[in-house]
Amino acid sequence: MLDTRPSTRETRGERRAVTPTGEERTWSADELIVSKTDLRGLITYANDVFLDVSRYTLPELIGRPHNVIRHPAMPKALFSLLWNTLAERRELFAYINNLASDGAHYWVLAHVTPSFGPGGAVTGYHSSRRRPAPGAIAAITPLYERLLAEERRHPNARAAVEASSLLLADLIAERASSYEDFIWSVIGREES
Repeated sequence: MLDTRPSTRETRGERRAVTPTGEERTWSADELIVSKTDLRGLITYANDVFLDVSRYTLPELIGRPHNVIRHPAMPKALFSLLWNTLAERRELFAYINNLASDGAHYWVLAHVTPSFGPGGAVTGYHSSRRRPAPGAIAAITPLYERLLAEERRHPNARAAVEASSLLLADLIAERASSYEDFIWSVIGREES
């Protein structure tokens, strides 16, 4: 039987340093990457597509924070928005650049939603991710680059997230009535 328990090192929340290589990885358009986490964002399930694309094994992922695949070129403001949206018991669609264990990156169109248990309590989170259209990545990249540039101007993570979150709100207001409407406009234009 496969031992899916995390190692002691992984249990302590330590992250193995992965250096981005610049190699982009993709997968079949008819496949979905699926994962589930507990309320703290610790992975409780990862499907075979997730394992194949991320180049992690199941024992390397189970019990680890989902941010183990966070690419350093992703704006922190987006993850702040994600967690704030989930705290409101709402779903979020987002384009996210992930980092595989071998340093390759892979873009996803993520649909993240709370999982509800008996009585309506949130018991964790579920994410289904599909391969995004190249045009969608081209459309979203300049926005992410502006947010990252803003984050780099600040001396610590908290100030960076606050500043880039404000910038994100301003930039979205120029394009749509909400982040959700902005993402759906990109999806409608590029993913059809």
